[in-house]
Parts: sequence; C-alpha cells; structure tokens
Amino acid sequence: MTASETTSLRGFHVVDRRRSPRAIATTADVDALTAAHAPVAIGVSGGKDSQAAALATFDHLDRTGHAGPRLLVHADLGSVEWDDSLPVCERLAQHLGTELVVVRRKAGGLMERWESRWASSVARYQTLSTVTLVPCWSTPAMRFCTSELKTHIIAAGLKRRFPGRTIINVTGVRRAESAARAKVGIGSTDATGRIWSWRPIADWSEAEVFSAIDESGLDPHPAYRRFGMSRVSCRYCIMSNLADLTAATAQPESHELYRRMVRLECASSFAFQGARWLGDVAPHLLGEEMRTALASAKTIAAARVVAEKRITGPMLYVRGWPTRMLTDAEADILASVRREVSDLLELDADYLDRDSIHARYAGLLAKNAMRQGAAA
Repeated sequence: MTASETTSLRGFHVVDRRRSPRAIATTADVDALTAAHAPVAIGVSGGKDSQAAALATFDHLDRTGHAGPRLLVHADLGSVEWDDSLPVCERLAQHLGTELVVVRRKAGGLMERWESRWASSVARYQTLSTVTLVPCWSTPAMRFCTSELKTHIIAAGLKRRFPGRTIINVTGVRRAESAARAKVGIGSTDATGRIWSWRPIADWSEAEVFSAIDESGLDPHPAYRRFGMSRVSCRYCIMSNLADLTAATAQPESHELYRRMVRLECASSFAFQGARWLGDVAPHLLGEEMRTALASAKTIAAARVVAEKRITGPMLYVRGWPTRMLTDAEADILASVRREVSDLLELDADYLDRDSIHARYAGLLAKNAMRQGAAA
C-alpha cells in the first residue's frame, strides 16, 4: 500500500506515513474536507500530544496535497500556564513554518474564572438563587476550564477568521489517556456543522508520541523530562495525580499560583480535587497563618457537608428551579441549613426563616411563569 492509500479500520481510515510505521487516523468526511482544501487549525497547548498531532497532521497534509490555510491555535489560560508552554508552541510553529494564533478569555484566565465562580456562588447563595453552595473548581464531570477557556474561544475565533467556511479543528486527544477518551471518535462536528474536530493520533501510544517529537528535532515540554510530570496542562490540573501535583510544587515558578489556589480552598471550604486538598500537597510552602486557615477550612467543609445532607433530594436545585413551593417542613429544613452554612462561612445571607423562604419561592415561581408566558 502506498503512502496515499488508505485501509478501513474500525470504521475509519488509516493513512500510512512514509517516514515511520506510525499511522494517523482519518474519516471519509475529514478526507473530503482536506481534499477540498478546507482550513485546518491545530490546537496546541505545549503538551506532548498536541505537539505530536501537529507534526503528524502537517506531514499528512503535505503528502495528500492539501493547499488550504493551516495554523496553530494556543488558548492561553493565564497564570495557571507553565512558563514554557507558549515558547514550546512558538518553536513548533516556527518548525512547521506556520502561524501561531494565541487566544485568551477577555475576562481573565482560569484562576480568575475559579475566583469569580466562587464570588458568584456566594452571591447566589446569599440571595437564595441556588439551594447549596456551588464549588469553585472545575471537576472531571464539569470541565468548564476546557469548554469555556479553550473550546468556545477557539471555535469563535476560527469562525471569525474563516467566515462561511467549514473548518477542521485538530486535537491531540488519545484513547489511551482515559476510559472516557477511549470512546471518542476520530472525527465529529459541532452543532453548527461548521467545525469538524479531527483526532488523528487517537490510537497512538505515549512512546509513539515522544518518538514523533524526538524525530522532528524538537524537544517536548521540559515538564516531562526535567520536572518529572506525566502530563502537561495547567501547573495544577484537576486531572493530575498526586505525583504530578507534587512535582509541580517542586518548581519555583509554580509557588505563587500554589498559594493563591490554597487561599481559595481556605476561603471556599472546597478542596481542589474533591477529597484531596491542594494545601496538603506542599504545606511547607505555606506560612503558619495559611496552614491554620486550611485546617479551619477542612473543619468548616465537614460541617457544611453534614448540614447540607439534611436537604432532601426533591428540594435540590434542578433546571427551571424552583418548580414548586416548599412545604413548611422543607422550608424549616432549608432555613436551618442556610443559617448554619452562613455562620460557618461568615456569609451575609438572606432568607433564613420559613416565612421569608416561602416568600422568596413564591416570587421566583412568579418570575418563571412570566418568562414561560413570554416565550409561549
């Protein structure tokens, strides 16, 4: 089979690369788009997978005669980024002879998003616009750090840059990374049909990724071989294991961010990774005052969880909340929990008794009815 020939494998095409036995995956839709010279944008974070994906994609596009625009896109997450991440992307762009576009969230980076999320959670709780406090941190199930600060911003930028065109957005997602990613397809489109996500190295191993980078003459991000990290994204990632979090704290460049994140743990009483407190990873980097605040936050967190468990399932927030008035017993439960949580976190909350909670729910239900009537 020649380099331009493809074979079918598990529903997608595999294209053989002349310079190595590694193969990249495509789909019929992706092939049609590249044959039509659609714009190709490759998201690069500075990590090994996006670096290898960019190298492999450019090699494949060169071989198949793609003549459309190509570029690299880096979503800068602000202070959570490693110092070397953007320079790695810049060297990659220079190596490939292409443009690197850097996009950023106008309202600030990920740390600012976490802090503003906590401020919003407090404000909503105080005005009884939600039933329980909402954690400030991203979670594996709610990765707004990826959707808000990367996916949405990159997609919006690409649509502005290539108006009216269908665009291929390449990512370095690999199936071996996690059980969730093991299920991803090679190609998929967004709701508008204008942006196709292509995952050309989905079935590569980690060894193949590093080999591709080494063979190119480039160096991978120093966090892998110098810092001892197994993955590179944010300095402290919600997906990081303890070894990676510990390795990150060993780097002086991460110390200021570490303390800022621990301060948010203390203020919010929410641990960075659910049950794992970031402040426990490197307590020697914290002053005595912050270590005391962290211990207090853990005590508050435990008491908050116990209090909120008194709220029954039917009382919890759902889309369209509130959907009904509470019973007197439910209003009493919610009032007692709100008083306890407000005292624990020193919040200036309203609606702390049965009558005010009933009045608040009645007002919210009336607003919901008005919105539904206007939409009808």
